[in-house]
Amino acid sequence: MKYLFLALSFLFCTSIKAQDQINHIVEIETNLGNMRFKLYNDTPKHRDAFMQLAREGYYNETLFYRVIENFLIQGGSRSSRNAPPGKRIGYGSPDHTVDDEIIPGHIHKKGALCAPRQPDEVNPFKQSDISQFYIIEGQVFTEGQLDTMEIAVNRPIHQKVVKEVYTPEIKAQLKKLKAENKVAEFREIADKVKSDIAAKMKLNPNTLEFTEQQRKTYTTVGGYPDLDGKYTIFGECILGFDVIDKISKLKTDENNRPYTDVKITVKIIQ
Repeated sequence: MKYLFLALSFLFCTSIKAQDQINHIVEIETNLGNMRFKLYNDTPKHRDAFMQLAREGYYNETLFYRVIENFLIQGGSRSSRNAPPGKRIGYGSPDHTVDDEIIPGHIHKKGALCAPRQPDEVNPFKQSDISQFYIIEGQVFTEGQLDTMEIAVNRPIHQKVVKEVYTPEIKAQLKKLKAENKVAEFREIADKVKSDIAAKMKLNPNTLEFTEQQRKTYTTVGGYPDLDGKYTIFGECILGFDVIDKISKLKTDENNRPYTDVKITVKIIQ
């Protein structure tokens, strides 16, 4: 029995390892064309949940109900199935949630396959609603635009940190040392203030500093960097980028729902 247990354990572990080495491919068919996506193995909860729902036909006959040019196309909500024209879709409670798998290396580049979620106020653990999905169209940015985004986010944070570190007491101390011409002492304190500000900025989770990968991707392929680190990305488009563009350019109503229904069928290719 011991050897049988060990053998079964080995087979089980081997099957899990093999599962994580397979490049799972899914196809999203629409009346405007088809797209293929590679699912990431380092987001296994989302990968497996998405594939399970696809096998069950959960997404079939649903719509891309939220379409915003230069941003995203979103679909999969069961409330979109057979929805009459003009109906507001996709804002109810999630049907299937998954714990977040937000990976720093996964970014919202064009063609990223992602899971939406409810806001932090009602969903502090950032659980994904895998019963829906969105695909990034985004846009191509310049280096200057990325710099501007960093400045816009970091400036108020920097101002707050400076206020915390560069206190009135320290200001008075530096003023006194300057008046007394004590250069060495002045520089020692000033350098410490500068170092403390830099350290606090580095440790602040809200500070924005684009990586080399982000800058290269967003200035070539394009995407939507503002969403990075906030939602789980569990796959990427490998075929059918033109279909993303077609859908994103459809005319929409006040709820961003296309006037032309775009129906979805999800198939597992491998």
